[in-house]
Amino acid sequence: MKRVTVVGYDPDWPRLFEELRASVWPAVFDFALTIEHVGSTAVPGLTAKPVIDMDVVVRDQDVSLGIARLGRLGYAHRGNLGISGREAFTAPPGSPRHHLYLCPECSPALANHLAVRDHLRRNPAAAVEYGNVKRHLAREFPEDMAAYVEAKTEFLMGILRRVGLSEEALADIQKMNRSR
Repeated sequence: MKRVTVVGYDPDWPRLFEELRASVWPAVFDFALTIEHVGSTAVPGLTAKPVIDMDVVVRDQDVSLGIARLGRLGYAHRGNLGISGREAFTAPPGSPRHHLYLCPECSPALANHLAVRDHLRRNPAAAVEYGNVKRHLAREFPEDMAAYVEAKTEFLMGILRRVGLSEEALADIQKMNRSR
C-alpha cells in the first residue's frame, strides 16, 4: 500500500516540470496542443505530495498517436485507470518522480485539473486552506491513499462549484474520486 506523504512547497518543482516537459515535447510537438503542469506542485506555496503531475493535451483524434509516441520515450501506458478522458502512464525508470497523463482537450479530467490549479493560484487563502486539509488527511490516512483522495474530494468539489463547472461534470468528477 502506498504511503501518503505531503511536504512543504519546493521551489524546485517548476524547474523539474520544465525539465520533464522538455524531455517529452520533442516526441509530441507536431500534434500536442500543450503540456500543462497540474496538481499541487503547480501551485506556488502549496503543500503537496512530492510528485510532479503533467497533462499532455491533444485533440481527440490524436490520443492513439500520443500513446504510441509516449511509449517510444519509455512511458508505459496504464489505460485510463477508471477515469474517462485521461490516459495514465508510468514514468520511465530513472526519471524524476512524476505522473504523466494524456488528455483530450475537452476532457472532464483536464477541466478538473486546470480549474483547481488556476483557482488555487489566484486564491492564496484557498491554497493555504487546501494545504492544511492535505496535511491533516495525510496524518489521518498515512497508509491509505484511496481514503486520502476520497477525503479531500469535498474540498475540491467546493472549488469546482465556485468556478462554475456543470452539475454533470461535477457528478463525473465526484464519481471518479470516490471510485479509487
